[in-house]
Amino acid sequence: MNKVSVRVYSWENPRIFESGDLDLKTGDLVIVETEWGIESGKVVKLYIESRGEDKKENKDKNGREKEEERTILRRANASDLKLIERYADKEAEALEICRAKAKKNDLLMKIISAHFSFDGSKIIFPFTAEKKVDFRELIKTLSQKFQKSIRLQQIGSRDEARMEGGFGLCGRELCCGKFSGGLKSVTAESARVQQLGQKGSDRLSGLCGRLRCCLGYEVEQYKAASVGFPRMRAEVTVKNKKGIIIDRHILAREVTVEFANRIRKRIPLEEIK
Repeated sequence: MNKVSVRVYSWENPRIFESGDLDLKTGDLVIVETEWGIESGKVVKLYIESRGEDKKENKDKNGREKEEERTILRRANASDLKLIERYADKEAEALEICRAKAKKNDLLMKIISAHFSFDGSKIIFPFTAEKKVDFRELIKTLSQKFQKSIRLQQIGSRDEARMEGGFGLCGRELCCGKFSGGLKSVTAESARVQQLGQKGSDRLSGLCGRLRCCLGYEVEQYKAASVGFPRMRAEVTVKNKKGIIIDRHILAREVTVEFANRIRKRIPLEEIK
Protein backbone atom coordinates (compact mmCIF):
# COMPACT_ATOMS: atom_id res chain seq x y z
CA MET A 1 0.00 0.00 0.00
CA ASN A 2 1.25 3.48 -0.82
CA LYS A 3 2.40 5.66 2.01
CA VAL A 4 2.96 9.37 2.53
CA SER A 5 4.88 11.46 5.01
CA VAL A 6 2.66 14.01 6.74
CA ARG A 7 3.71 16.88 8.98
CA VAL A 8 1.01 17.10 11.63
CA TYR A 9 2.68 19.29 14.24
CA SER A 10 5.13 21.92 13.04
CA TRP A 11 7.57 21.15 15.88
CA GLU A 12 7.76 17.43 15.16
CA ASN A 13 9.22 15.31 12.38
CA PRO A 14 6.68 14.14 9.79
CA ARG A 15 4.83 10.89 10.38
CA ILE A 16 4.20 8.04 7.97
CA PHE A 17 0.58 7.31 7.04
CA GLU A 18 -0.99 4.84 4.66
CA SER A 19 -2.71 6.80 1.88
CA GLY A 20 -5.11 4.04 0.84
CA ASP A 21 -6.79 4.82 -2.48
CA LEU A 22 -6.22 8.57 -2.20
CA ASP A 23 -4.27 10.17 -5.06
CA LEU A 24 -2.23 12.64 -3.05
CA LYS A 25 0.57 15.01 -3.92
CA THR A 26 3.02 17.01 -1.81
CA GLY A 27 1.42 20.08 -0.32
CA ASP A 28 -2.03 18.52 0.06
CA LEU A 29 -3.81 19.07 3.36
CA VAL A 30 -5.24 15.88 4.85
CA ILE A 31 -7.21 14.81 7.90
CA VAL A 32 -5.53 12.13 10.00
CA GLU A 33 -5.96 10.31 13.29
CA THR A 34 -3.21 10.64 15.92
CA GLU A 35 -2.78 9.56 19.52
CA TRP A 36 -4.13 13.01 20.45
CA GLY A 37 -7.24 12.71 18.30
CA ILE A 38 -8.23 13.89 14.82
CA GLU A 39 -5.78 16.40 13.32
CA SER A 40 -5.00 18.07 10.01
CA GLY A 41 -1.58 17.84 8.36
CA LYS A 42 0.34 18.56 5.20
CA VAL A 43 1.78 15.93 2.87
CA VAL A 44 5.53 16.52 2.56
CA LYS A 45 6.71 13.35 0.83
CA LEU A 46 5.30 10.48 -1.24
CA TYR A 47 6.34 6.83 -1.32
CA ILE A 48 5.61 4.66 -4.34
CA GLU A 49 5.82 1.51 -2.26
CA SER A 50 6.81 0.45 1.22
CA ARG A 51 10.62 0.25 1.56
CA GLY A 52 13.24 0.13 4.25
CA GLU A 53 13.55 3.90 3.90
CA ASP A 54 9.99 4.27 5.14
CA LYS A 55 10.79 2.37 8.33
CA LYS A 56 13.91 4.42 8.90
CA GLU A 57 12.00 7.69 8.63
CA ASN A 58 9.29 6.42 10.92
CA LYS A 59 11.70 6.33 13.86
CA ASP A 60 12.16 9.10 16.39
CA LYS A 61 15.47 10.90 16.98
CA ASN A 62 16.51 8.17 19.43
CA GLY A 63 16.01 5.42 16.87
CA ARG A 64 12.86 4.02 18.47
CA GLU A 65 9.89 3.01 16.35
CA LYS A 66 7.13 5.62 16.34
CA GLU A 67 3.50 4.80 16.91
CA GLU A 68 1.85 2.28 14.63
CA GLU A 69 1.14 3.68 11.18
CA ARG A 70 -2.40 4.88 10.60
CA THR A 71 -4.47 5.49 7.50
CA ILE A 72 -5.30 9.00 6.30
CA LEU A 73 -8.99 9.63 6.85
CA ARG A 74 -9.51 11.95 3.88
CA ARG A 75 -8.14 14.81 1.85
CA ALA A 76 -9.20 18.10 3.46
CA ASN A 77 -12.43 19.32 1.85
CA ALA A 78 -13.77 22.86 1.58
CA SER A 79 -15.42 22.66 5.00
CA ASP A 80 -12.19 21.38 6.57
CA LEU A 81 -10.16 24.18 5.01
CA LYS A 82 -12.51 26.83 6.39
CA LEU A 83 -12.23 25.29 9.84
CA ILE A 84 -8.42 25.18 9.64
CA GLU A 85 -8.35 28.83 8.56
CA ARG A 86 -10.66 29.82 11.41
CA TYR A 87 -8.38 28.09 13.92
CA ALA A 88 -5.35 29.87 12.46
CA ASP A 89 -6.98 33.23 13.26
CA LYS A 90 -7.65 32.13 16.84
CA GLU A 91 -4.16 30.75 17.39
CA ALA A 92 -2.48 34.15 17.22
CA GLU A 93 -4.77 35.49 19.95
CA ALA A 94 -4.34 32.37 22.09
CA LEU A 95 -0.55 32.68 21.80
CA GLU A 96 -0.54 36.26 23.09
CA ILE A 97 -2.78 35.31 26.01
CA CYS A 98 -0.59 32.35 26.96
CA ARG A 99 2.57 34.45 26.81
CA ALA A 100 1.00 37.13 28.99
CA LYS A 101 -0.16 34.58 31.58
CA ALA A 102 3.28 32.91 31.67
CA LYS A 103 4.97 36.28 32.18
CA LYS A 104 2.52 37.19 34.94
CA ASN A 105 3.38 33.95 36.73
CA ASP A 106 7.14 34.64 36.31
CA LEU A 107 7.67 31.42 34.38
CA LEU A 108 11.03 31.21 32.61
CA MET A 109 9.73 29.70 29.38
CA LYS A 110 9.38 30.83 25.78
CA ILE A 111 5.97 30.05 24.30
CA ILE A 112 6.60 29.38 20.61
CA SER A 113 3.13 29.02 19.14
CA ALA A 114 -0.42 27.82 19.70
CA HIS A 115 -2.14 24.93 17.96
CA PHE A 116 -5.87 24.18 18.02
CA SER A 117 -6.72 20.51 17.53
CA PHE A 118 -8.88 19.84 14.49
CA ASP A 119 -11.90 18.98 16.62
CA GLY A 120 -11.36 22.17 18.64
CA SER A 121 -11.35 20.37 21.98
CA LYS A 122 -7.76 21.19 22.96
CA ILE A 123 -4.97 23.72 22.47
CA ILE A 124 -1.29 22.76 22.40
CA PHE A 125 1.36 25.34 23.30
CA PRO A 126 4.92 24.25 22.38
CA PHE A 127 7.60 26.00 24.42
CA THR A 128 11.31 26.02 25.15
CA ALA A 129 12.95 26.40 28.55
CA GLU A 130 16.48 26.03 29.88
CA LYS A 131 15.31 24.48 33.13
CA LYS A 132 12.34 22.50 34.37
CA VAL A 133 9.24 24.66 34.68
CA ASP A 134 6.26 24.08 36.99
CA PHE A 135 3.41 25.19 34.73
CA ARG A 136 0.53 23.51 36.56
CA GLU A 137 -1.05 26.81 37.58
CA LEU A 138 -0.65 28.12 34.05
CA ILE A 139 -2.56 25.12 32.69
CA LYS A 140 -5.38 25.74 35.18
CA THR A 141 -5.55 29.40 34.21
CA LEU A 142 -5.59 28.66 30.48
CA SER A 143 -8.18 25.89 30.88
CA GLN A 144 -10.52 28.32 32.64
CA LYS A 145 -9.85 31.01 30.06
CA PHE A 146 -10.42 28.91 26.93
CA GLN A 147 -12.69 26.19 28.36
CA LYS A 148 -10.62 23.59 26.51
CA SER A 149 -8.07 20.92 27.33
CA ILE A 150 -4.61 22.54 27.48
CA ARG A 151 -1.32 20.83 26.73
CA LEU A 152 2.09 22.49 27.17
CA GLN A 153 4.67 20.68 25.05
CA GLN A 154 8.36 21.32 25.73
CA ILE A 155 10.47 21.18 22.58
CA GLY A 156 14.17 21.61 21.78
CA SER A 157 15.97 24.50 20.14
CA ARG A 158 16.26 22.54 16.88
CA ASP A 159 12.51 21.98 16.89
CA GLU A 160 12.01 25.73 17.30
CA ALA A 161 14.33 26.43 14.37
CA ARG A 162 12.36 23.95 12.26
CA MET A 163 9.15 25.80 13.08
CA GLU A 164 10.51 29.28 12.43
CA GLY A 165 12.40 28.33 9.28
CA GLY A 166 15.25 30.31 7.75
CA PHE A 167 18.58 29.89 5.98
CA GLY A 168 21.93 28.69 7.24
CA LEU A 169 25.41 30.08 6.65
CA CYS A 170 25.52 28.07 3.43
CA GLY A 171 22.62 30.09 2.03
CA ARG A 172 20.34 27.06 1.89
CA GLU A 173 17.15 26.30 3.77
CA LEU A 174 17.75 24.97 7.27
CA CYS A 175 18.32 21.21 7.22
CA CYS A 176 15.89 20.61 10.08
CA GLY A 177 13.11 22.08 7.96
CA LYS A 178 14.20 20.88 4.54
CA PHE A 179 14.59 17.17 5.22
CA SER A 180 11.40 15.34 6.11
CA GLY A 181 13.02 12.57 8.14
CA GLY A 182 14.68 12.73 11.53
CA LEU A 183 18.29 13.92 11.49
CA LYS A 184 21.04 12.22 13.47
CA SER A 185 22.21 14.00 16.59
CA VAL A 186 25.43 15.97 16.15
CA THR A 187 28.07 15.93 18.88
CA ALA A 188 31.39 17.65 19.47
CA GLU A 189 32.99 14.42 18.29
CA SER A 190 31.54 15.07 14.82
CA ALA A 191 33.43 18.35 14.63
CA ARG A 192 36.65 16.87 16.04
CA VAL A 193 36.73 13.99 13.55
CA GLN A 194 36.39 16.47 10.68
CA GLN A 195 39.10 18.69 12.19
CA LEU A 196 36.71 21.58 12.70
CA GLY A 197 37.07 21.99 16.45
CA GLN A 198 39.35 25.00 16.01
CA LYS A 199 36.81 26.92 13.93
CA GLY A 200 35.04 28.31 16.99
CA SER A 201 31.46 27.92 18.19
CA ASP A 202 30.13 30.77 16.01
CA ARG A 203 31.23 28.98 12.84
CA LEU A 204 29.92 25.59 13.95
CA SER A 205 26.58 26.62 15.47
CA GLY A 206 23.32 26.92 13.58
CA LEU A 207 20.47 29.38 14.16
CA CYS A 208 19.26 27.15 16.98
CA GLY A 209 22.51 27.66 18.88
CA ARG A 210 23.36 23.95 18.60
CA LEU A 211 25.97 22.31 16.39
CA ARG A 212 24.92 22.52 12.74
CA CYS A 213 23.09 19.46 11.40
CA CYS A 214 25.35 19.31 8.34
CA LEU A 215 28.29 18.35 10.56
CA GLY A 216 26.79 14.89 10.66
CA TYR A 217 26.75 14.31 6.91
CA GLU A 218 30.39 13.25 6.36
CA VAL A 219 31.42 11.96 9.77
CA GLU A 220 31.53 8.31 8.70
CA GLN A 221 33.59 9.14 5.59
CA TYR A 222 36.11 11.04 7.72
CA LYS A 223 36.32 8.19 10.20
CA ALA A 224 37.02 5.73 7.40
CA ALA A 225 39.58 8.04 5.77
CA SER A 226 41.43 8.58 9.08
CA VAL A 227 42.21 4.89 9.50
CA GLY A 228 45.99 4.41 9.40
CA PHE A 229 46.84 7.98 10.42
CA PRO A 230 49.28 8.35 13.34
CA ARG A 231 47.87 10.12 16.39
CA MET A 232 48.67 13.74 17.15
CA ARG A 233 52.06 14.35 18.82
CA ALA A 234 53.21 10.88 17.76
CA GLU A 235 56.95 10.52 17.08
CA VAL A 236 57.66 9.53 13.48
CA THR A 237 60.59 9.13 11.12
CA VAL A 238 60.78 10.72 7.67
CA LYS A 239 63.85 9.84 5.58
CA ASN A 240 65.87 9.05 8.71
CA LYS A 241 64.83 12.33 10.37
CA LYS A 242 62.75 12.22 13.52
CA GLY A 243 59.83 14.52 14.09
CA ILE A 244 56.45 14.93 15.78
CA ILE A 245 53.00 14.99 14.17
CA ILE A 246 51.44 18.41 14.81
CA ASP A 247 48.61 18.33 12.27
CA ARG A 248 46.72 15.83 10.14
CA HIS A 249 45.21 16.53 6.71
CA ILE A 250 42.90 13.57 6.35
CA LEU A 251 41.41 14.15 2.92
CA ALA A 252 44.81 15.06 1.43
CA ARG A 253 46.35 11.96 3.07
CA GLU A 254 49.14 14.12 4.53
CA VAL A 255 50.46 15.12 7.94
CA THR A 256 52.44 18.12 9.15
CA VAL A 257 55.65 17.09 10.89
CA GLU A 258 57.79 19.32 13.09
CA PHE A 259 61.43 18.29 13.08
CA ALA A 260 64.11 18.86 15.73
CA ASN A 261 65.24 22.12 14.08
CA ARG A 262 61.66 23.52 14.38
CA ILE A 263 61.14 23.20 10.64
CA ARG A 264 57.63 22.08 9.71
CA LYS A 265 56.73 20.20 6.55
CA ARG A 266 53.65 18.54 5.09
CA ILE A 267 54.50 14.96 4.33
CA PRO A 268 52.47 12.34 2.37
CA LEU A 269 51.20 9.65 4.71
CA GLU A 270 53.04 6.84 2.87
CA GLU A 271 56.42 8.45 3.63
CA ILE A 272 55.85 8.31 7.39
CA LYS A 273 57.42 5.60 9.50
